Amino acid sequence: MYTRISHLRRPNATRLLLATLTLALAGGMAQTVAAAPADSPPGAMMGGPHPGMHGGMRGGPGMAMGEPRQMGRMLNLVNATPEQRKQIHDIMLAARRDLQTQREAGRKLHEQQRALFAAPTVDAAAVESLRQQMVAQHDQASKRMTQALLDASQVLTPEQRKTLAERMAQRRGMMERHRAERQALDPAPKR
Repeated sequence: MYTRISHLRRPNATRLLLATLTLALAGGMAQTVAAAPADSPPGAMMGGPHPGMHGGMRGGPGMAMGEPRQMGRMLNLVNATPEQRKQIHDIMLAARRDLQTQREAGRKLHEQQRALFAAPTVDAAAVESLRQQMVAQHDQASKRMTQALLDASQVLTPEQRKTLAERMAQRRGMMERHRAERQALDPAPKR
């Protein structure tokens, strides 16, 4: 039996926009910070040349800000002032430096994991202990990036954040349409 519950409060548009913005910024800026070397030039975060950049999440969540060039475009979209650009650059640079150390620690954990699985006998307890360390390391990086995003969100005006959220919603819709078109042309193989 289907019962319609009309008395529940629907989330208001502002909350939805803020949630969208948070997800968009988190996905995009996290990838930007994680991908760029800690000693990259100041212009790199704002779309300037960056010879050491590997690229961000191509086609994935937050793609619009997944690379320094993309972040620069997004800041252009909201007409960010030079002061805002500098503040956001400084916030992301500090986070990038912090995350560089965590990324190196993560590589060491992955090397340890490979060694554990390459051993003649796999020690399940050691693997589990290492897995827990990896989860803790990911959580620490997530906390650091979330703090950077909170700091950066305070630099932008509510109107700028709303514009970013709307743009990210448009991009998400476009990506979903493209994904649906690809699936229609090339359906997944049946098992």
